[in-house]
Amino acid sequence: MLQITNLVKSYGKNEPVLNNLDLTVEGSSVVSIVGASGAGKSTMLRCINRLVEPTSGSIKLNGMELVDLRGGDLRHARRKIGMVFQGFNLIDRLSVMENVLSGRLGYVSLFQAVTRRFPQSDIDRAFHLMERVGIAHYADKRADELSGGERQRVAVVRALMQEPEILLADEPTASLDPKTSQQIMSLLKSLASEMSLPVLINIHNVTQARMYTDRIVGMRHGNMIFDGGPKDFNQDALDAVYGGIESPDEEGVDSANEERNTAEALS
Repeated sequence: MLQITNLVKSYGKNEPVLNNLDLTVEGSSVVSIVGASGAGKSTMLRCINRLVEPTSGSIKLNGMELVDLRGGDLRHARRKIGMVFQGFNLIDRLSVMENVLSGRLGYVSLFQAVTRRFPQSDIDRAFHLMERVGIAHYADKRADELSGGERQRVAVVRALMQEPEILLADEPTASLDPKTSQQIMSLLKSLASEMSLPVLINIHNVTQARMYTDRIVGMRHGNMIFDGGPKDFNQDALDAVYGGIESPDEEGVDSANEERNTAEALS
């Protein structure tokens, strides 16, 4: 379970980027964070894995206070926080298998990491997960030979190789075409259920947030102003989060239902 309490992030004397945020994510729930650019969505995710240092507040993962960790303790804690990035963050010259196995770097010795001599159990798990997401046949291909959707699947498997206790996804579909975006969102939702893994997704596409997540958190100017189910994220909530301006990729409920049916057929 992730528990965020009174989280603040400020840069100098400027207005806080995050202003006393409270958020709990537990079980196998898939939670989307929506809001206009600059609302603080990415900053919040990066505070959780400490890529950005919080100014104050508490972030606990299964009872462990992350804000106070330093050095080796922080590195060990990060093993339990899987991260999927918009830009994939793969090493293009390495094979798919090598990229996937990099998710185990925090668990092996320096010698094993440098020589890429991973335990057979890690290799077996990598093949199992790659088969689950449909990329096992690309194991020996270089990462830069794959399509965007395939690269994102590699990134998802790499994160899962960490055996995370939570999965964070920062705009995981922003670089993908609509059809592939649906497949990736459907995959994340299925994996959350199968692995009893909470997933926190920063996303601009409100239609996909309604379709594929169990809960929507709306942010504006560093404040959390909506927290509820997809059906409750109505026009009033939309206006509150986006200031009355039509949100990116907002297509309406009828279109969302049509896309859901298409995505389920594809996944």
